[in-house]
Amino acid sequence: MIKLINVSKSFKNENVLNNINVEFVEGHIYGITGRNGSGKSVLFKTICGFVTPDSGDIIVNDINIYKKKVFPTNISALIEKPKFLENLSGYDNLKLLARIKNIINDEDILQVMTKLGLSKDKDKLYKNYSLGTKQKLGIAQVLMEDDKILIFDEPFSGLDDKSVNDVRKIIIEEKKKGKIIILASHIKEDIELLCDIIYRINDGQLKQINK
Repeated sequence: MIKLINVSKSFKNENVLNNINVEFVEGHIYGITGRNGSGKSVLFKTICGFVTPDSGDIIVNDINIYKKKVFPTNISALIEKPKFLENLSGYDNLKLLARIKNIINDEDILQVMTKLGLSKDKDKLYKNYSLGTKQKLGIAQVLMEDDKILIFDEPFSGLDDKSVNDVRKIIIEEKKKGKIIILASHIKEDIELLCDIIYRINDGQLKQINK
């Protein structure tokens, strides 16, 4: 469970998040919509512990992450464009990241790369990846450790039609495992097809909207 209570964040006197109150529970996909710069990425970063709110509480799995001054566990996120080490292969990039938690093995990494159609590119240097392949590697990084909370910021950016359909199916599979999935997309069809509950962020306010 993720719960935001009266969360606000300003940058240079601009209220990006203004008294946000929302709860995300397991087994649901939540869509966040809004114009560029509306605060979607900032919202995601506060949930992940990357940006400290000016006020309010964020509770992840019964832990108030800012009062306890800890990063939330069991969250994987793709926020904005994926970034990896240019002179390592896609596989080696994921392997390096996997060492942080050290809870998965090489076979787990290869399995998720295969699921996303990356096995043929696993030894290619990241700098030689196409835009769509880079995006899929970012999605693979989110999925590989089987975390219970998944956050996707524009996950379909740069993907061809087949890859979009494949990733949609994967996200639905993850929901069936009882995970919390939060995603932002500019594509109305993505939100309508995937999301159980949809919010729009505008002028710092987060409001639920009808599908």
